Amino acid sequence: MKLLRMFSARGMLVVYLALSGSLLFNGCRSADVPVFSSDVSPGSPSKSTGDSDVFAVGNIVTITFSGITDPPSPHEETIKEDGTITPPLIGPVKAAGKSAGELQKEIRDRYVPKYYNSNLNVTVKSQERVFYVGGQVKSPGRVVYIGEITVTKAIQACGDFTDFANKKKVMLYRKGGGKPIRVNCVDALKDPSKDLPVYAGDKIHVPQRLW
Repeated sequence: MKLLRMFSARGMLVVYLALSGSLLFNGCRSADVPVFSSDVSPGSPSKSTGDSDVFAVGNIVTITFSGITDPPSPHEETIKEDGTITPPLIGPVKAAGKSAGELQKEIRDRYVPKYYNSNLNVTVKSQERVFYVGGQVKSPGRVVYIGEITVTKAIQACGDFTDFANKKKVMLYRKGGGKPIRVNCVDALKDPSKDLPVYAGDKIHVPQRLW
């Protein structure tokens, strides 16, 4: 009888240890389970696209139409300060902050079916944005504008100054016209606040020094 009780006690101890080990293993495992993309809820935000993928104020937008017998004429317009463009018939459309696909869809939805049938295709493109650097730089010409840039950096993008450049009298001509702005690039390199921004359509001219 005493021997039977001894085996029973040992059996209970084995069961207890097995259950404890199982709980401990499962508890550690749950803490280490990786989260895969498929485990994320559909409402979770995804990584946003870069700023270069969307339209911005000042971009020139070209809209073309096709798919119907007598499509509207192409429409080209610069995005205004309020972020809108105004295609014919449909009034202002918010363009800034939208991708080409998003803007195409909104414009098409404004035209179809109110003005045209469902065969209408709308294509939206942005004109390549550039600025120009001329005069005493090593590689003068036009430069694609891809984001914020200053006068000194624009000049560096063109190979930097030549040995004959007048670095103190660089002229910046804004796209919209107005009085040219003189930039002292010697000072601008020392003080970034004097290094003026360059925008798409601007022109920079580096004159030749006289001595």
